[in-house]
Amino acid sequence: MAQFELVMPKMGESIMEATILKWVKKVGDSVDIDETILEIATDKVDSEVPSPAKGVITQILFPEDTTVEIGKVIAIIASEGAGESKVAPVSEAPAQPTVKSEPTPISTISSGSTTTETIPTTAGGKFYSPLVKNIAEKESVTINELDSIAGTGANGRVTKKDILSFVESKANGQSAMVVEQKIAPITETSVTATPAPKPAQSYGGNVEIIEMDRMRKLIADHMVMSKQTSPHVTSYVEIDVTDIVKWRDKVKDKFEKKYGEKITYTPIFVQAVARAIADFPMINISVDGTNLIRKKDINIGMAAALPSGNLIVPVIKNADMLNLVGLTKSVNDLANRARANQLKPDEIQNGTFTLTNVGTFGNVMGTPIINQPQVAIMAVGAIRKKPAVVETPYGDMIAIRQLMFLSLSYDHRVVDGSLGGSFLRRVGDYLEKFDVNQEI
Repeated sequence: MAQFELVMPKMGESIMEATILKWVKKVGDSVDIDETILEIATDKVDSEVPSPAKGVITQILFPEDTTVEIGKVIAIIASEGAGESKVAPVSEAPAQPTVKSEPTPISTISSGSTTTETIPTTAGGKFYSPLVKNIAEKESVTINELDSIAGTGANGRVTKKDILSFVESKANGQSAMVVEQKIAPITETSVTATPAPKPAQSYGGNVEIIEMDRMRKLIADHMVMSKQTSPHVTSYVEIDVTDIVKWRDKVKDKFEKKYGEKITYTPIFVQAVARAIADFPMINISVDGTNLIRKKDINIGMAAALPSGNLIVPVIKNADMLNLVGLTKSVNDLANRARANQLKPDEIQNGTFTLTNVGTFGNVMGTPIINQPQVAIMAVGAIRKKPAVVETPYGDMIAIRQLMFLSLSYDHRVVDGSLGGSFLRRVGDYLEKFDVNQEI
């Protein structure tokens, strides 16, 4: 009987871990190839993980609400048939370590650790997932308070929902649920080492308190990390896209009838960006310590708004290899499936440059935050009619033109003003010189 190791899939170049939201299948359940086994989440996307083989689930190595490193084995599937397993043998789960007689303060648990092995943290031998321990540390929940929470998970395990309910009750001055167990006596030393509870926040006036959803919390962390990692600089250009607007108005009905797709401005912007990246390849890099990693593939991410108000960035792979029809099909397909939460993990990773359209919301320009580990992101603003000076054979004239702003935020550690400004200007040049006579 062959065994298959189901590992936590890589969900993006900058994603190192994912959280198990729900096990759709349990130990002993039969699964077919590509049948959904569990649901996972990162700061970018919620996704279903399919089975790599047909068989029976014999082990589930991590419970729900656990944050697991990319590449770690999370389940074992036994498949009928002779022959040796095609995967490496799975090591046995570690035996439960001996519990120390002294409680371990939560402050000694590294919040940056990505280990997913459960570690005893109390004299009672209770175990907590990394997610629960991180929340406890951030919310200044003492080890004795953590021990007192009545877990609703398997074998009384404290889940994310349990600890968040405890924190909310504590903030409201209510008594928390406790389990009937003997808590180790608090010594003078442990009292000194335990951080003081954070005082409840007081809000004045007529307010409504809305907790961030999980995806928004992760996005917030990712944005803060990007600003802390890269010194952001933003350059701007204003361009004339009158010819593009007229061309699209002329061909959009014929284009949809011929290809079954509505053509928007986005594939035209993507095409110009891909051409400019080919001219300035050092904008298509990432940073690894003191090394620059130049990406030979041009994979352009496009920020898409979700119905929840959050954003996701599906990636158009090898955008420089696609014509306008191919780009239109890719843009429409990815945008539609992003809104329906049907993107595959591979479709949101390995981006090398990101494009965001703030003009969708009526904004004329923006200063976007870099999508790490990339080094640049471009925003396109709203197209507006404005009076502009136009050069003609008869001299300069003032005419009504369709103008828009482009803005480029870039990592000033490795992209200086000359490169960033020249790249942005080249994108503008490609758009202003758009071939209005091209056939569809």
